[in-house]
Amino acid sequence: MSIDTSTTQRHHRSAPAPLVRPDYRQRMQLADTLQVLCIVSVALVVALFLADGGAARFATPADALTSIGVLAGLVGTDLLLIMMLLAARLPAIDRAFGHDSAMALHQSLGKPALYLILAHAVLLIVGYSLAGKISVFAEVWRMLTVLPDMVLAFVGLGLLVLVVVSSIVIVRHRLPYEVWHIVHLLSYVAVLASLPHQLTVGALLAAGSPQWFYWLALYVGVAGSILVFRFILPVVRSLRARLRVEGVDRVADGVVSIRLSGHNLRRLQAHSGQFFIWRFWTPGLWWQAHPFSLSAAPTGTSLRITVRSLGDASAALGGLRRGTRVSVEGPYGLFTDRARTSPRLVLVAAGIGVAPIRSLLETATFLPGQATVILRSHTVGDSYLAYELAELCRARGAEFRIIAGTRPPGVNSWLPADALAARVSLKTLVPHLRDADVYVCGPRRWTDEVVRDARAAGLPTRQIHCERFDW
Repeated sequence: MSIDTSTTQRHHRSAPAPLVRPDYRQRMQLADTLQVLCIVSVALVVALFLADGGAARFATPADALTSIGVLAGLVGTDLLLIMMLLAARLPAIDRAFGHDSAMALHQSLGKPALYLILAHAVLLIVGYSLAGKISVFAEVWRMLTVLPDMVLAFVGLGLLVLVVVSSIVIVRHRLPYEVWHIVHLLSYVAVLASLPHQLTVGALLAAGSPQWFYWLALYVGVAGSILVFRFILPVVRSLRARLRVEGVDRVADGVVSIRLSGHNLRRLQAHSGQFFIWRFWTPGLWWQAHPFSLSAAPTGTSLRITVRSLGDASAALGGLRRGTRVSVEGPYGLFTDRARTSPRLVLVAAGIGVAPIRSLLETATFLPGQATVILRSHTVGDSYLAYELAELCRARGAEFRIIAGTRPPGVNSWLPADALAARVSLKTLVPHLRDADVYVCGPRRWTDEVVRDARAAGLPTRQIHCERFDW
């Protein structure tokens, strides 16, 4: 049988089970507020269009196309700015949605924003060509040679198309992460390149008007957020923390744990289960940033991550020398005990997804018998940090299971073939599943299958927390 079960010793229960609800309601209120602000921002740009008399400019086909094109450009640009805020790592967004959800929303807005911007360009070109009674090609040439800042606008549009195409799953999986990341940074250039023509072409955003000040405030607010939270704050925190590599420990073939030391690390306000974006200042690695989760509870003087070799860059981390300087962005993510809503706890991990699960188990709040840890692997020998997990489970009174084996071909499941044949599911593995919060970390498709199993067992979304190892 592929299910290897290890149950901890029984502990005396001297107190009732605690119901852990640290700030769930406040987080939901913050999430609702941010969503309302996004809707309001779109409504405001529509209001700007209407206040400028946009609704009255539909008398001719040329006017109608031009008006719709202007509106599409306003809404599309607003969505682009929202996307940039979602990726700016603002603390409020991270607390409300978590990194995974924020980036999923960021990606989902990409195509609608691009379609609106493309519609903006096409509709204006056709509308102006009809009004001037010239060909579409002649109108494009007129725009580029006569109208101010239109060359920048077309450059911005081309860059935006490049960024969105690189984000399509089938394309980005063929690109190294670093290349994809650099291409994505071009979105900043694309948005900035499009700004001048918005202010100089047409009367809607005339200099000195209220809508002009509002539009500039949007750009300044987004740019300031990116500058502060993506660049300035990480540099300040890294200089203050003085992080250095303390040692590198081999866990398994191609897997190492990197121990780091620093100064007054509690000021980072990191929690077990969260991740940082790490930069190791050594030749060949200094230009690369790596998102790795903590694999041990953070202390005032130390942090630890566990890394699996999945490419040349991550493989080189095993050779880091003691004393190597390290800078970080973060911490990020809602994969923490603070997101709990239920007294019981179920932790499910696959592969290197064990890292945040292991750190979370170390500090999570639960009584003996209230937690279950499930480690999924191809073989028992491939179960990373299994010994540490077993020791922690024994010390804290949690149940520990290793589920080993390969999945059946052509079947979508997070379980191996013989477990499926025995009709094993998350509900059969954890009888009190409905009274638990489930934390899942592993590859994207595998994680999605665990989440699907949890939902099939009747768990509401608020009790399911996941981190997917995918960019």
